[in-house]
Amino acid sequence: MLLLILSYLGGVLTILSPCILPVLPFVFARADQPFRRSGLPLLAGMALTFAGVATLAAVGGGWVAQANEWGRWLAIALLAVFGITLLFPSVAERLTQPLVRAGSRLTNIAQADGKPASPASSFLLGIATGLLWAPCAGPILGLVLTGAALQGASVGTTLLLLAYAAGAATSLAVALLIGGRVFAAMKRSLGAGEWVRRGIGAAMLVGVGAIALGLDTGILTRISTVATGGLEQRLVDRFAGRADAGAAGGAMMMQAGGNPAMAMAAKADAGNLPVEGKFPGLDGAVAWINSPPLTAAELRGKVVLVDFWTYSCINCLRTLPYVKAWADKYRDQGLVVIGVHAPEFAFERNLDNVRKAVKDLGITYPVAVDNNYAIWRAFQNNYWPAHYFIDAQGRIRYHHFGEGNYAKSEQVIRELLAEAGHAGAEKLAMTGPDVAQGVEMAADNEALRSPETYIGFARAENFASPGGLKPDAAQDYRAPADPALNQWGLAGDWKVGREHATLAKADGRITYRFHARDLHLVLGPGADGKPVRFRVTIDGQAPGDSHGTDVAADGTGTVTGQRLYQLVRQTGDIRDRTFDIEFLDPGVQAYAFTFG
Repeated sequence: MLLLILSYLGGVLTILSPCILPVLPFVFARADQPFRRSGLPLLAGMALTFAGVATLAAVGGGWVAQANEWGRWLAIALLAVFGITLLFPSVAERLTQPLVRAGSRLTNIAQADGKPASPASSFLLGIATGLLWAPCAGPILGLVLTGAALQGASVGTTLLLLAYAAGAATSLAVALLIGGRVFAAMKRSLGAGEWVRRGIGAAMLVGVGAIALGLDTGILTRISTVATGGLEQRLVDRFAGRADAGAAGGAMMMQAGGNPAMAMAAKADAGNLPVEGKFPGLDGAVAWINSPPLTAAELRGKVVLVDFWTYSCINCLRTLPYVKAWADKYRDQGLVVIGVHAPEFAFERNLDNVRKAVKDLGITYPVAVDNNYAIWRAFQNNYWPAHYFIDAQGRIRYHHFGEGNYAKSEQVIRELLAEAGHAGAEKLAMTGPDVAQGVEMAADNEALRSPETYIGFARAENFASPGGLKPDAAQDYRAPADPALNQWGLAGDWKVGREHATLAKADGRITYRFHARDLHLVLGPGADGKPVRFRVTIDGQAPGDSHGTDVAADGTGTVTGQRLYQLVRQTGDIRDRTFDIEFLDPGVQAYAFTFG
C-alpha cells in the first residue's frame, strides 16, 4: 500500500515537470467540453495506455520498444490531424464528409463543429496521448520500472504503474478543470471561442513536433531532473526508510513490490536488538558456490549473515572486505556468512561469470546464485547491498542497507554470538578501516557529486549527444561539445539497448563530465568475446597518477570480461573533469557508470 501511495504521489508531481509540456495541448483540447463526457475518458485512456505499454516495456524485449515506437508515430500522425482540424475548421469539414458515411466520429474528436465530444472519441484521444507520453524517469518512476524489470509482469507491477498514471491524471484533471473555466470566461468576455480553438490546435501541432523531434525524452528530460528529482527522492526516503542507508553514500537500487515495513523497522542499538521477522530460508537458488545447498533447518543454532550483492555493483564491492573479514574472524565462533548473488545485468546471470568473480574477489564463504530472485522476494528485499543478521533461533534481528556502519554491524554479530553462547567473540579485535584497498576502498563522499548513471535506454538520464538517444537502433552519434556536470554522450556508431550500448565500429567514444575521486564503468566484450582495447583521457590528457586499477598511466587498457572497471582514481584536489574513453576495437558493451 505504501508503494502504491508513493507511485501515486510520483505521478502527481509530473505536472511540475517540463516533460509534461508536450502533452498538455492534447489535454487542453478538451478544456471547453463537459469533464465527465470528455476530460475524464481522455485521462482514463491516457493512464491505461501508459500503464499497459510501460508494463510490457519494463519486462519485454526489444520488440516491445519497437512496437511502441510504431504506435507513437501512428499517434503522432493522428494527433497532428486533430491539431490541423482545430486550426483549420474547413479542413475538418472536408476530412469528415467521407468518414461520416463510414460511421467515423472524427468531427466529434476534432470538435471543429462545436458539438460536444463523445466519451468514445475522447477515450481514443487519450489512448493516442498515452502512447506519446514519456514521463521523466525520476527516482520514483525509476523505482517502479526497476522493480518491474526484476519481478517480471504481474498484477502488482501493473497496479504500481496505474497508480503512477492515476497520479498524473489527477493533477492533469485539476489543471483541465481550472483551464476549462478560464477558457469559458475568455469566450464569454471576448467572444474568442474560434481563436481559442485555433490556439489549442496550434499548440497541439507544436507538441506533436516536440515529441517527433525527441524533445520530450531529450532536452526536457534533463531539465526535469532539477524540477522534481529532489522532492521525489525525499518522498522515497520517507516512505522507504532510507535515512539509515542513504547516509552511507551507497547508490542502492530499490525493488518495487518489496516490503518497506522492513526498511522502516526501528533502528537497532547494540544491546537492544528487536525481532524483525523470521528467517525465510534460502530456497530457490539456481546454484551454490563454495558449498552444497544450505537450509534454514541446517543453519539453526548458528548466527547467520546474509549478504545480498551482485559482482558489478561498486557499492557491493566496497562492503566485501568487511564481510570477508567477518566471515574469517568469527567462523570458529559460530558465524556463517552467506552471499546471495542477485543479478542486476543480464551477464551477471551467467554462472561461469559469477564463479569467476567469486574466485577473483577471494570469496570463500557459501554463495547462493539467486538468478530468479526467489530468495530476494522471500526476504522482501529492496537493495544492493543488503545485510540481514539472523540469530541462532532463526530470527532476523538487524538489517543494514548500503555501505557504512561497519562497526555497528560487527557489534551486532558479536552480540548475537554472545546470545548463542559464544562469549569468545568479544575478545577479538574489531575490523579496522585499512581492510579495504583498490576498487574496494570506501568512496570519498565529501567529494562525490556524480550519481550512478545507466547507459541502456531503460534507465538512461542526462544524455547530451545531439538528437537524443535512439532505442534499439544503430545510430551515428556525436559527442556533446560542452557537457554540463553529470551529462554524458556517445560518439561513433552505437546501438543502445535496454541495459547497455554496443559499439558497431572501432573508434567509438563515451564522454562524461563528472565530479568524484573515482570513476568506474561496467563493460564487457562483444558476443564473440574478443578483447577490446581502449584509451582513457581526463580533460584531454592521459590520466597519469590519476589512473584507475584497470588503466595504465598512459590511459591504455583492455576489456577482457564482463565486470566493473576502475578507470579513474584522482590524486590531489577533486573538481569537475571531463572523462573520455575511446574504444579502438568494435563490439564493446557499456552498461553503467559508478563513482566513489
